[in-house]
Amino acid sequence: MSQSNVSRREFLKQNSLTGLGAILTPSLLADTPVGTPEIVTKRSIKPAPFSLAEPPALLGGKPVRTAQWPTWPLWKPEQDEKQLLEVIRSGIWSRGNVVSEFEAKWAAAVGAKRSLAVVNGTNAIMAALAQLDIRGGDEVLVPPYTFIGTVAPVLATGAMPIFVDVDPETFQIDPAKIEAKITPRTKAIIPVHILGLPANMPQILAIAKKHKLVVIEDACQAHLAEINHQKVGTFGHAGCFSFQNSKNLAIGEGGAIVSNDDAFMDRCFSYHNYGNPYGMVSGVIGAGTLIQGTKLRLTEYQAAIGLAQLKRLDAETTTRNTNAAYLKAKIKSIPGIVPYKLYDDVTRAAFHLFPFRYKKEAFKGLSREVFIKALTAEGIPCSKGYATLNNMPYLNDAFQSKNFQKMYPRAMLNFNSYVERNHCPQNDRLCNEEAVWFTQNMLLGSQADMDEIANAIEKIHTHADKLLSQK
Repeated sequence: MSQSNVSRREFLKQNSLTGLGAILTPSLLADTPVGTPEIVTKRSIKPAPFSLAEPPALLGGKPVRTAQWPTWPLWKPEQDEKQLLEVIRSGIWSRGNVVSEFEAKWAAAVGAKRSLAVVNGTNAIMAALAQLDIRGGDEVLVPPYTFIGTVAPVLATGAMPIFVDVDPETFQIDPAKIEAKITPRTKAIIPVHILGLPANMPQILAIAKKHKLVVIEDACQAHLAEINHQKVGTFGHAGCFSFQNSKNLAIGEGGAIVSNDDAFMDRCFSYHNYGNPYGMVSGVIGAGTLIQGTKLRLTEYQAAIGLAQLKRLDAETTTRNTNAAYLKAKIKSIPGIVPYKLYDDVTRAAFHLFPFRYKKEAFKGLSREVFIKALTAEGIPCSKGYATLNNMPYLNDAFQSKNFQKMYPRAMLNFNSYVERNHCPQNDRLCNEEAVWFTQNMLLGSQADMDEIANAIEKIHTHADKLLSQK
């Protein structure tokens, strides 16, 4: 499979294996130079002088970049393995003191009173919905520009996802479109800080307060992002994070709920431990189960990996922000390239992904597909990102289930009508025509690396007419 055809799933799989190999065979990293802040990169080949006269790599020219991008996740055996090995040798692998330590440090990192670690970000959202009493017959407002992990928990509770279109400049849910989607069934909003760029929480919170709606922040991609110096995930009734392998804090799998509401967090703790009383340690039998629950407990060795990653997160976030701002300044003047926009009150983004919009008209009509293929051939891996989430078959599959058939009027479950009511034209344009992403590990490189990204885009723009024959 060519590099240009590598899917996001395959990218994550490959990086997952990379991370596992780093743990099991640390000698593989022994001769790898370390950048700042502690990012593994290899530059065995010096970058060649750049010339716009060089033909595109897709047409046989020399690629702008031949060096490897910073690897992810990062594992430094000499710094990271001590606590992990202690956990493994202790034989205490289920939830215990190390998980509690991680929860306390994650809560402190985001400025929340409490944190609960769970198996993944999807189940963090599911637990939060359940303990905020979102059930069958309710409607939950969600953006369409997100990962399926935002919407699957809504369906799992029996609630109906209602899609609110996005602001294409920011890629975030558009507050101006929220109130038109509110009905007597509406009980909650899940704003998603997608790509690690904060949503417009002040406006969303004002709308939620007006209509007495619950707010659950999906901050799964937004570790340490801030609005007016307050971390995202701490604005609503609950905030949910993911520590999946590609995330800015990578554990492999894992997630967390944060909140300042003790009663809510007590219920979440009980829910994640079978519904047993809050405070009961795992493995205790016979005390009695209080509420409906499930088993979402994190392991001790996952928490040890998380603690190691957390030590670097703040510095890495600063590097991502610095490089993102520099790259944005470099490419915004290239015709047809429209970088992300942050809301005025954003004081820090997370940049899990670096997004921009591609306007093919400025590239002689070159399709986004060929643009991505050409950019990848120049040594700059990229992706078109999400497909439209508001018209996929998984929704109709839920609507045809026995539970949904019993909970909703037939008219609400007509899939064609649902898709029409939930049409989001701005999202369609992002997904089908314009969005292009770079992954967060690329932003952990140097300023020279950002120059190469910009040079490659400019090169494609210069030779766009020559690339029109490509498919």
